[in-house]
Amino acid sequence: MNDTLLLLPDFALIVLGYLVCHHTALNRPLWDGVERLVYFLLFPALLFNSVARSAWDPASMARLAGAGLALTAAGIALASALRAWPRVDPRLHAAGAQTAFRFNTYVALALAERLAGARGLAWMAMLVAACVPLANVAAVWPLARQGGHHFGRELARNPLILASVAGLAWRALELPMPALAATTLARLSAAALPLGLMAVGAGIRVGALGEGPRLAAALMVIRHALLPALALLLVTRLDLAPAQQAVLMAFGAMPTASSAYVLAVRMGGHGAYAAGLVSLSTLLGMASMPLWLAAWRAVGN
Repeated sequence: MNDTLLLLPDFALIVLGYLVCHHTALNRPLWDGVERLVYFLLFPALLFNSVARSAWDPASMARLAGAGLALTAAGIALASALRAWPRVDPRLHAAGAQTAFRFNTYVALALAERLAGARGLAWMAMLVAACVPLANVAAVWPLARQGGHHFGRELARNPLILASVAGLAWRALELPMPALAATTLARLSAAALPLGLMAVGAGIRVGALGEGPRLAAALMVIRHALLPALALLLVTRLDLAPAQQAVLMAFGAMPTASSAYVLAVRMGGHGAYAAGLVSLSTLLGMASMPLWLAAWRAVGN
């Protein structure tokens, strides 16, 4: 299937979320609650369920997780280096740097399922579980330093880190999943992706980017050009199955996490600037992801 058509249903939900929020009575106050519901309950349930119940080949998953961690670490290093630029506002950098290396897990899991079915969802869940703790530690640290928050306490309360660690522990211990818990988690998980994608669209706003356009441009170059290019290099060098290559390529080309805005606001950062970056990254991702997937197919998967 054409990559643009493959992505179209998920992007249609993003557009629908924007239209419903901005052009109906179901406006911003409603979506503030939806964002919190997805961030604190639905998405952690999806993440835990996908990780805890997935069957993985340790060798291939280690290569895939290692590649994802390398991509995330590269994004962290590049975004952190921007703080040394002349005339970079530390508050803008603290709120915005995370958008260069965090990834939209709602889009990632939805797209992985379209690319490679249930196996793709399991592989992407493993990538998310491996990379979310690292990405969130790197996102929380500058915000905690800038806002005077307790770094360890913020990490201990992060629902994505807690869900990732719990899912990995459950999977490692090979614990059984009670039928009632499995059914409940499955129903919560089913609601997470469509609501999460619509919440991404509802959150689109770019007005505050004028406060730091040079920093915004640099962060978006990292997120939408440098990291996808590195992912393309990795898939040509690693011994991965074609479907795993597609998942890794999609992971590298993701728009940034919509929860970057939630985190910035909750920790007293420049929420409007983070929201602008999330919105810009979402729009750029809608255009660039099909191009990067096409580039991967062109180099011969």
